Amino acid sequence: MGKLAVLYEGQGNADDFKRLAERLGVPLRVTSEPNFDQLESFYLTWRDGVLKLLDCELLKKGGLAVDIEPRPGEQRSWPAPKNTPLGQALGRKTQTVVDATTGWGQDSLHIFRMGYSLRCIERSPVMVELLQDAFRRLGELEWVKNLSLELPELIAGNAIEILAGLDEHPDCIYIDPMFPPKRKKSALAKKSMTILQELLGDDPDKDELFSAAMQSAAKKVVVKSPDYAEPLGGKPSQSFQGKLLRYDVYVKN
Repeated sequence: MGKLAVLYEGQGNADDFKRLAERLGVPLRVTSEPNFDQLESFYLTWRDGVLKLLDCELLKKGGLAVDIEPRPGEQRSWPAPKNTPLGQALGRKTQTVVDATTGWGQDSLHIFRMGYSLRCIERSPVMVELLQDAFRRLGELEWVKNLSLELPELIAGNAIEILAGLDEHPDCIYIDPMFPPKRKKSALAKKSMTILQELLGDDPDKDELFSAAMQSAAKKVVVKSPDYAEPLGGKPSQSFQGKLLRYDVYVKN
């Protein structure tokens, strides 16, 4: 990706920003530096207590953060009904799920709200920081505290290696690999996905990831695909259609 820095804008504990920069091995910039906005392509900073990722276009706007609120159309109750295409694909008998490609965490959070026990794998150190901040905020929500819910576990690293070494086989492994886009998306969705692609690059190893998931899952693997893409693992056992995408289910014999 383009060069990254942590940006201190004069608010919050400067030591937190310094530690974040040290963890990621990137420079710490301050807004008082001359021409600081011409030094890097991306910046991480806390705004209003939320860790955000900015590029030069977003410096004066809100930035991108992992949104812990339900998406439009998703139930706000807990556990949320499993009548969505994703919930149907995961299944009512499934209890434990591993999201092997967490990214911005929106599917992970939906899975969490449906009541599944969830572990999340993410290979981008930048996305790991954003997700850790999101899960911290999630744990501070009143309904999460009142129900004493177990937050998703976040595991940093390469999913292919991590799946091979899991101590327990999850009922289901969920994969949402990146596919080349064929349709225009909303400006924000396009921005978040463009930045994610810059952070991670393409997914040349998605076939290897699918094989690792099939070996590690106890019961099934669910693959999210755009509706124009060929099924990742060949003909699935079942498919559940969403808007412009589908969830292919591969049940283990």
